[in-house]
Amino acid sequence: MSKVNIKHLLAYALVAFFIVGSIGNFMGPQKILEEYARWGYPSWFHLVTGSLELISAILIAIVATRFVGSILASCIMLSAALTVIYHGEYTHAIAPLVVLILLLLSIYLHRK
Repeated sequence: MSKVNIKHLLAYALVAFFIVGSIGNFMGPQKILEEYARWGYPSWFHLVTGSLELISAILIAIVATRFVGSILASCIMLSAALTVIYHGEYTHAIAPLVVLILLLLSIYLHRK
């Protein structure tokens, strides 16, 4: 039986999270479009977010680019948290802040 490597398991869980997030943003269901509009973003901004999330997922999936992907993903999550906090939606900041902490943990575990 092989040992499960927690740092790789965490990285792949983050990859899955960002793939799901990118799909949700690319599909642009009405709820997501309304949220972006409420926050003052242009109608096409969900596509930018989806693209950045997909790029992050791909970069995190590759060990050689994991650090860069994790930094990009951290910027996305920090931006998401700051957006909802700025608009007074404090409970909506919990998920991006938790993911940000997991990203920072992954960066720490993958350090050389």
